[in-house]
Amino acid sequence: MPEGHTLHRLARRHDRRLAGAVVRVSSPQGKFAEGAARVDGRTLLRAQAWGKHLLHEYEGAVFVHVHLGLYGTFTESALPMPEPVGQVRMRLSGPGRDGGGFGTDLRGPTACELLTPPEVAALVARLGPDPLRPDADPDRAWARIRRSRRGIGSLLMDQQVVAGVGNVYRAEVLFRHGISPARPGCELGADEWSALWADLVELMLVGVRRGKMHVVRPEHDHGAPSYAPDRPRTYVYRRAGEACRCCAAPVRHRVLEGRNLFWCAGCQPD
Repeated sequence: MPEGHTLHRLARRHDRRLAGAVVRVSSPQGKFAEGAARVDGRTLLRAQAWGKHLLHEYEGAVFVHVHLGLYGTFTESALPMPEPVGQVRMRLSGPGRDGGGFGTDLRGPTACELLTPPEVAALVARLGPDPLRPDADPDRAWARIRRSRRGIGSLLMDQQVVAGVGNVYRAEVLFRHGISPARPGCELGADEWSALWADLVELMLVGVRRGKMHVVRPEHDHGAPSYAPDRPRTYVYRRAGEACRCCAAPVRHRVLEGRNLFWCAGCQPD
């Protein structure tokens, strides 16, 4: 599932290319036909992300909410756009701020729907602070973490605690700070949480700028390759049974709340 930096990168691109322009919206697949008709021909005011949620705001106080889920993706093309291929849930196009034209197709999302302002407010209210938003308040997350007996590995993945963190950032930021994912939130120190939050902000901003994750420090960025040719080099994520880059202990793995969890028992003792 795409993590928060992917959605913020999409939001910035859509905002940069189309915000302020009258856009055309359709649903070649048909599943979003009614919603597309509501916003087709309106001005897209802005695009923004909250955690793993993308919001397009249109004139008339109408929002399109997209959650990519496991399989959702946007693909782009120049104008005029070719005939749709596959199950295109939403097609969005416009002249672009630079006049060059911009078009994008959305396929396979978990959600693509219209929301009213109160519904957007309710969605945002359910989410924890997003490290990539300048208005984020890490103390909101800390207030929940310090009272919880759940492991910090679970809490970081709970979108109501912290919005936008996924499996890779969860595993890697805990490794970078030597914190076991099993440690209860209530046993985490305030200084440790501040350091974790600051690191999440920095790492996720790198993901937005580069379009890919970069989580391994320069002094460790060598040796074992990444877990797949097109994926980032990691400390522990998807490296079960391999030697830790720092202490050579085998990287461990288990399933936690339905998601794969990776950690190094040598560097992250219980």
